[in-house]
Amino acid sequence: MEKYFSEQPRDFLAVATPGAGKTTFALSVAAELLGRRLIDRVTVVAPTEHLKTQWAQAAERAGIPIDPTYAAGKGRTSQDYVGIAVTYAGVAVNPLAMRIRTERFKTLVILDEVHHAGDALSWGEGVREAFEPAARRLALTGTPFRSDVNPIPFVSYAPGPDGIPRSAADFTYGYSHALADHVVRPVLFLAYSGEMSWRTRAGDEVAARLGEPLTKDLTNQALRTALDPEGSWIPSVLAAADKRLSEVRRHVPDAGGLVIATDQDSARSYAKTLRQITGEAATVVLSDEKAASKKISAFAADDSRWMVAVRMVSEGVDVPRLAVGVWATTTSTPLFFAQAVGRFVRARTRGEIASIFLPSVPRLLSFASEMEVERDHVLGRKVTDEDDIFAAEDDLLAQANASESASSEEQSLSFEAIGSEARFDHVLYDGATFGHEGEVQVGSEEEMDFLGIPGLLEPGQMRDLLRQRQSDRARKQKPAAAAATPGPSVEQVSTHEQLAVLRRELNGLVAAWFHRTGQAHGITHAALRKECGGPAAAIANAEQLRARIDRVREWAARKSG
Repeated sequence: MEKYFSEQPRDFLAVATPGAGKTTFALSVAAELLGRRLIDRVTVVAPTEHLKTQWAQAAERAGIPIDPTYAAGKGRTSQDYVGIAVTYAGVAVNPLAMRIRTERFKTLVILDEVHHAGDALSWGEGVREAFEPAARRLALTGTPFRSDVNPIPFVSYAPGPDGIPRSAADFTYGYSHALADHVVRPVLFLAYSGEMSWRTRAGDEVAARLGEPLTKDLTNQALRTALDPEGSWIPSVLAAADKRLSEVRRHVPDAGGLVIATDQDSARSYAKTLRQITGEAATVVLSDEKAASKKISAFAADDSRWMVAVRMVSEGVDVPRLAVGVWATTTSTPLFFAQAVGRFVRARTRGEIASIFLPSVPRLLSFASEMEVERDHVLGRKVTDEDDIFAAEDDLLAQANASESASSEEQSLSFEAIGSEARFDHVLYDGATFGHEGEVQVGSEEEMDFLGIPGLLEPGQMRDLLRQRQSDRARKQKPAAAAATPGPSVEQVSTHEQLAVLRRELNGLVAAWFHRTGQAHGITHAALRKECGGPAAAIANAEQLRARIDRVREWAARKSG
C-alpha cells in the first residue's frame, strides 16, 4: 500500500503467495482511490464465474458494491453498483464493449490471477484492447507463470542475466516470507507409494511400484492405477487422510478436508468411499454444475468433514477451514500444484498446519520440496529437460482443461487397472524428508507416528517433533532387528524377490542421499545410470542394481558429496 500510493503508478503488478491477502490489498487500494476521487468505477477480471461472485462478496464487505452478473455488451448496470466483475473469457468475447465502458469512466481495472491473460492469445489481445484506456490497472498473481511466448498485457519485462526477458513485479511477497510472518500455514506432505498392476491396450500385464524411477508413460499409468476407485490404494489413503483430519479437528474443530479428483465418475466414487469411512456424506463439487459456487460457499460456512472437487477448487477459491487435502488427480503441472496447495495455506490461527496426501510421484514430490521457490514469467525460454520446472505444459494443461467425460473415456480405452496396494512412504516438510526404515503398512503404528501429529504446532516445533519421532522409532527397531532370525540372503531367494530386495535397498540409499545432500531422487537415479550404465531401476538386472548400490555407498564414504 505504501509503495503503491507513494509512486501512484498507472500499472502495478503484485506477486503474492496464495493466502497472503491479495484480494484485501486490491480492495483497499480501490477504496482509497475512490475516496480520493482518482477513479469513478472498478472493474474486476477473474478466471472463473465462482471467483466473480467471491470478489463481489468481498467488495461488499469493503463498501464497494460490484455487479458479478454483468456480461459484456449488457450496457448499463444499476446505479447502486460502483463496479462490475467479469471473466477473462467474457472479456475476450466482446472486448470493444468493455473498452467503451472503460473509456466512459475513470476506471480501476483489477486483473486477478493475471497470468491467465497469457493462457490464450485471444484472451491477452482482448484484455489489452478492453483496458488500454483504463486510468489505473492493478495486476495480481500468486502462482508460477507459465513458460511461453505470449506476453501478459500491462506487465513489464526486463532482460535477465541470460538475456531472456522476465516479468518484473512491483512488489513480491513469497511463501517463505508469509510463513515467517505467520500469514500462511506450513504444509506437511505425506507421500504414499505401493505396488500397482494394470493391463495395457495390447493386453500385456504390467506391475510396478509407485515412486520407483519409471518412464513417463509407466509413471502416468501407475498413478492412474493408484487413483482407480476400484483398487485398494485410494481407499487406504482416504482412510489415512480421515484419521489425520480427526487428529486436526481435536485442535481445530471445524477443520475440513478436500479431495481433488480427475473426473466426475472418480469424484462420485471417492465421495461414496468417504461416506463408508466417516458415516457422513461428502460435498461433491463438479465444475459444470450450476450450483457449484453455492456448494463451495455452504461448505466454507459449515463444519462438515469432506469435500470432493473436480479441479473446481483450484485458485482463488476461499475456504479457510481446509486443513487436509488428498491429491487424487492426474494433473501435475507446477501451476496447478501451486494453485491447489494454495487452497490449504490460508492461516486463521497461529500454529495451524496443512496436511496434504500425495502419491509418491517424483514430479509431485519435486514440486512439494520447492514450495518456497519464487518464479517469474519467462518469455521464449528454451526447454531442454522435461523435468525442468519451466518445461512446456501445453499437453498437461489441455488435459486439465478438457471435458471430464472425454478425459475419462480416453483413459479407460488406453489401459485397465488390475490392482493396487498402498504403503506409507515418508513425510516431506520444509524441504526435508522424514520416515521409517523399510516398508510401512497402512494402519501401522509407524504410520500413526505421523498421522497423529497435533493439529496446532509452530513450524519449529513441527520440525523437532518429526525428527524426534523418526529417531525414537529407529531406536525401537534396532533391538528388534538384532533379535530377529536372519532371513534368506539375496542369492537364496527367487529372481523377482531378489530384484525387489535390491531395488528397495537402492531406493533407501537414494533417499538417504537426498536427506544428506538435498538432491532430488530422480536426479540421483539419473546420475547413477550415467555412471554405471543400464536402464531404469524398474527394469535393471541384479548386477546393474548392485553396481549402483556400491556407487552410492562410495559417494557416502567420501568426505564431501
